[in-house]
Amino acid sequence: MTLLPLACKSLINRRFAALLTVLTIAVSVTLLLGVEKIRSQARDSFASTISGTDLIVGARSGPVNLLLYSIFHIGDATNDVSWQSYQEVSASPQVAWTVPIALGDSHKGFRVVGTTPEFFSRYHYGARHELVFDAGKPFDDVYDAVIGAEVAARLGYTLDQQIVIAHGMGAVSFVEHKDKPFRIAGILARTGTPVDASVLISLHAIEAIHIDWQSGARVPGQTISADDAKKMDLTPKTITAFLLGLKSKVATFGLQRQINDYRAEPLLAILPGIALQELWGLVGTAENALLIVSALVVIAGLLGMLTALVTTLNERRREMAILRSVGARPRVIFGLLVLEAALLTVLGIVLGVAFLYLALAFAQGPIESHYGILISLNAPTLRELLLIALVAAGGVFAGIVPAALAYRNSLADGLSLRL
Repeated sequence: MTLLPLACKSLINRRFAALLTVLTIAVSVTLLLGVEKIRSQARDSFASTISGTDLIVGARSGPVNLLLYSIFHIGDATNDVSWQSYQEVSASPQVAWTVPIALGDSHKGFRVVGTTPEFFSRYHYGARHELVFDAGKPFDDVYDAVIGAEVAARLGYTLDQQIVIAHGMGAVSFVEHKDKPFRIAGILARTGTPVDASVLISLHAIEAIHIDWQSGARVPGQTISADDAKKMDLTPKTITAFLLGLKSKVATFGLQRQINDYRAEPLLAILPGIALQELWGLVGTAENALLIVSALVVIAGLLGMLTALVTTLNERRREMAILRSVGARPRVIFGLLVLEAALLTVLGIVLGVAFLYLALAFAQGPIESHYGILISLNAPTLRELLLIALVAAGGVFAGIVPAALAYRNSLADGLSLRL
């Protein structure tokens, strides 16, 4: 007796209940695999925010704090780095290049980053991808600005449009540098990194807009025009942090130790990869909690299937007795119930995977746009396949309970019909 056609016909005969069971499993599988895929893609995007930089240097605080404000533009620095210290570290024979970063201002809630033109060639993300311009070019005038893709998309900015930088980091600011407007010289292509939500200007521009300011406020009775400011000495006095590349990777730990022991002022040098791992470890608890919730949803779906199979056993005693009468042994009854559970689980998994990729296809753009996470529609990873296998095994295991009950009923009933 072939069990597969028999199991299929049995499920078709109870198609409404079977369909609900399949949908329940499909939704739970979609949630489980969706959380796993977004988690893994978020981690990949997170880890690839910066690449090709050997050290990040800032005022002494903590590695995670330095990484957060210098790269992710979250929070503020505990202190600044003097321009003299920056120049001394840059002059080290092991150093190949440096890119300074100055933070503290904003534009309509987006971070303003003061830097040098080298930022556009030295900053890499992902697998050493370089920054690419969608339009325009790097700044070459004091009052030029380059904006990220997210800034351009949300604010509808285009080339040569004028913008005003605000003092501080508030989304709404009442203290603006209106006397020194900037012209948008370039718009960067989307990267999926914090650069997308940044307004980049030169270090000289940072000095120019604050040249008639002191202690975070405009100096009373002193107003210096934009043109006059350009003629003044705009050498920075301090910066927030700087990125550093080495001529040889062998010198990384030695230079890191020298910077951390720097006597002129307390500095901290961190390796981006190690700091990223430490930061991800802090948020790993939330990621594990999501996976646990998803697993519980899958278990609830399998329990629903178990309940449906068990509750129909009494109604199916006649069916089992007829199968016995045509020569089916109790183990065949057992196998039939297990196979039905396996079929329901497999159909639920297939439908759940289809739901997942369909949902990701529609949500891919918004997720990248709003959260900077690039979700690739690639084949399931080994971990995802393992989760699918566990769900399938769970479905088969759940089918053993009703199968064992049907086996026992079959032995007890024999060929008698219990109506």
